[in-house]
Amino acid sequence: MINYLRNIRKTLLKDGKTNRYFKYAIGEIVLVVIGILIALSINN
Repeated sequence: MINYLRNIRKTLLKDGKTNRYFKYAIGEIVLVVIGILIALSINN
């Protein structure tokens, strides 16, 4: 899974599609935050 995400990141930067890369990066950050919030709610 990590390799798949890394390949997407490399291809977006290589093709010069910075706008799509920023959307991808924001989406990845949102997924991490949601995962942390779920882990905290399970912990409580």
